[in-house]
Amino acid sequence: MNHKLSIDEYDALEQVSKLPRNARPSACVARNTKRLTGIKLLTHRKDGGLELTDTGKQILFIKQCIDGLRVIANDPSVVVSAPVATFLGKKGHIILNPDSGLNEISERGRECLLDIDANSTKQK
Repeated sequence: MNHKLSIDEYDALEQVSKLPRNARPSACVARNTKRLTGIKLLTHRKDGGLELTDTGKQILFIKQCIDGLRVIANDPSVVVSAPVATFLGKKGHIILNPDSGLNEISERGRECLLDIDANSTKQK
């Protein structure tokens, strides 16, 4: 799971997750299919279509959680998807402000973002 994915590859994963059956994939998906199937994030269905593997779903969800944490850190009034908010809340990365009723990033969430940013700069 330690694959360095480009923005384009993450976009392709997102598109495949929303792609209806028998729909033709976009150029972005077509460009990235070979690598994403090679690292087992996508797989070909028997009907020839593409779908996310369990690992692909997990990586996409992790990215959505990190993006959601960043969004809440910048603007608590932004609403993130229910699964992301539930996960971040259970892990203690966000808390519900009783006064405003909005999600706020917790100290643990801030530490997590700092750790992610520190690790991403080390890998470059």
